Amino acid sequence: MSSFESIIKLYDYIGPLLDITILAFIIYKVYGILVNTHSIQILKGIIIVVLFYSVALYLKLDTILWILNLLAPGLLIGFALVFQPELRKLVLKLIQGDWLKFGNHTKHTYVDSVLIAAEMLSRQKRGMLAVFVRKTGLRDIVDTGTKLNADLSSSLLVTIFGSDTPLHDGAVVIQGGKVIAAGCFLPLSEQYDIKKTFGTRHRAALGLSEETDAVILVVSEETGAITLCYDSILNYDLSTQEMRKILEQQLDLSDANIAENI
Repeated sequence: MSSFESIIKLYDYIGPLLDITILAFIIYKVYGILVNTHSIQILKGIIIVVLFYSVALYLKLDTILWILNLLAPGLLIGFALVFQPELRKLVLKLIQGDWLKFGNHTKHTYVDSVLIAAEMLSRQKRGMLAVFVRKTGLRDIVDTGTKLNADLSSSLLVTIFGSDTPLHDGAVVIQGGKVIAAGCFLPLSEQYDIKKTFGTRHRAALGLSEETDAVILVVSEETGAITLCYDSILNYDLSTQEMRKILEQQLDLSDANIAENI
């Protein structure tokens, strides 16, 4: 047996395993995106329609099958209209997603400045809303505020949010160690099951996280609790250690990067 034939025979065993592995990886990633974007309703809707059609096909319900086939184009359009918000978020996540991302690639050295400011404002019961830009561009959000392009520091953030300036009601947009803009307006969440105790800042943070991959830090003006919001999830009332851990994961920070800014 030649070496070429041996390779072909070996591939006959490895090929199916590789096929299953790749398919399982794709299914896992798609399911993760569905869950993170709260688009699991789309999957449920598809499963219900497929099951209903399969039952009609199995039982040979010709009239129902004829009606379903006749209404299929309209049902598809109706499905897209009903699930339009979920489909939009799903497409955004697919475009933004790093499907083959396995390690830390981006270096950030400015997080502690934000954490220090958040702690100070929390003690003073002053509200704060800070947006960390990741891969999704936020030009539309930046255009709603006042462009600063200033070096990030805890004193700058405390100045913006610690007094009743024209900029303190909106959000600051942070990217690459710079405060790109302040006083920015964020879209409010479309979710209907948000706790009534959450104010406008929390709803705005959740709304932006539903549409982009940004990480948003919120300091509650009522309670002083600090929240991190990303992937349509609110992580409420976190300690500094918890915030640092989450930011390490979400912004690809390492312990060495954080130590540089202490």
